[in-house]
Amino acid sequence: MRVDAMVLRRHGGPEVLERETIDLPDPGPREVRVRVRAVAMNHMDLWVRRGLPNLKLEYPHRLGCDIVGEVESLGAGARGAKPGDRVMLQPALSCGVCAACLGGTDNLCRGYHILGESTQGGYATHVVVPDVNLIPMPAALAFEAAAALPLCTLTAWQMVVKKARVAPGQVVLVHAAGSGVSSIAIQIAKLFGAEVIATVGSDDKKDKARALGADHVVNYRDEDFVARCKEITGRRGVDAVLDHVGGEVFEKSVLATAWGGRIVTCGATAGFSPKIDLRQIFFRQIEVLGSTMGSKADLLAALPHLASGAIRPVVDRVVPLWSAREAHEALEARRAFGKIVLAVD
Repeated sequence: MRVDAMVLRRHGGPEVLERETIDLPDPGPREVRVRVRAVAMNHMDLWVRRGLPNLKLEYPHRLGCDIVGEVESLGAGARGAKPGDRVMLQPALSCGVCAACLGGTDNLCRGYHILGESTQGGYATHVVVPDVNLIPMPAALAFEAAAALPLCTLTAWQMVVKKARVAPGQVVLVHAAGSGVSSIAIQIAKLFGAEVIATVGSDDKKDKARALGADHVVNYRDEDFVARCKEITGRRGVDAVLDHVGGEVFEKSVLATAWGGRIVTCGATAGFSPKIDLRQIFFRQIEVLGSTMGSKADLLAALPHLASGAIRPVVDRVVPLWSAREAHEALEARRAFGKIVLAVD
């Protein structure tokens, strides 16, 4: 089948993205072809486009892991769907048979691949995926809104619920409130009864963070977020920090954390090598926890809250897939609060 797609054939800036007509294989056993209606962008799209160490791509490569659309056709033995079903896609592949997959921690599978990263993604009119990747799309959501949810929801759910173990009455610091993961993490932390301190990089994002449920918002460019956290908590510090910034922000987050608190990191957009005084970790018994993505079960656990509206998608703008270059430029320049979604006509 011939389909239109935005692809890259080399690494570089947004200019490497090109519209092409490509061959898409028919769905094989237990696979499904989905007519893509929208695909949301992530920073991973930028990193893959620029090039990552040890990342080997099959060209032409399609970015995009946050995919929603309609089931178009089924391969032999495909289960759990029928043509016309509106679906969102669990944004990663795993082997399905190892101990991690069978134990419900498929994001620890040694054969784990994120759509659009080390395998083909959704920057196209159609995509073929295993049937186990289909998640029913909440009926109340439009395609563009639903596309903003899968990756950031399962990532934030694992961080807040499983790693940080957020509970009522705790105080949680969420960095970079305007990012996709953090915009959902704020909502999940509030869902579990926490008081939330959010950081932003500009004053125009403060009201947006409060609208998501943040109780306190700190512009980290103008204020010392460590001092504000100590002030808000009566010098005790926060119970949990949710961070994907890294660098100096991570270093300071250690100082903002209470004795016995937890720091959960899922990224390092500002630097991979923070300087840490280990005495602050072991003497104050702070837990530092790594987190990548989440399990299929995490997305299913969050699904009722997505359907009820308790967790809302945060969409900054919707642009056509064929304008992906401009969308990449906007995301790189941090000109977004929430997700940039690419609509696929």
